[in-house]
Amino acid sequence: MKFIAYTLSVVFSLVINIIIAQNTQQEMMAKLRFMTGEWIGTSSGFNDNGEITNQVSAFQNIQYGLGKSVIIIDLNSESLQLHTVIRYDEKEQSYYYHPFSKRGSRKLPAEFIDGKLIVNASANSRFIFERLGEKEFREYGEKLIDNQWVKSFEDKFIDTQ
Repeated sequence: MKFIAYTLSVVFSLVINIIIAQNTQQEMMAKLRFMTGEWIGTSSGFNDNGEITNQVSAFQNIQYGLGKSVIIIDLNSESLQLHTVIRYDEKEQSYYYHPFSKRGSRKLPAEFIDGKLIVNASANSRFIFERLGEKEFREYGEKLIDNQWVKSFEDKFIDTQ
């Protein structure tokens, strides 16, 4: 009888821990709700002097998946097709950005600061996602040049929904 009671208490504890972890993960992912939508816009590339080097139309669909435990981004433009999964790892208390392209995939750390998701691609490169207004969204990349962050690309979108 004691063994059954002990086993049930262990199982109960595990179930409670899983439920708490899912709730924390979903709570952290809810902070990224500003990203979700069907977005249409323009993707611009910049040189180191801030001049536009190319500009193409872009479409981006960003939705929750797996019971709101991840965000899935599908980006399509003339110059880039990207499938990305963003998740929150409760154990590491960090967001992770997993982009997949024809060239492969990566796992990049990210953080949510002042209403923006900041993805740290390297010590000298980062991507920033932010909501600009009711139906406007922007993603841009920066690289560190001479201790200054310089914009390398910018995708501006309007929500089609």
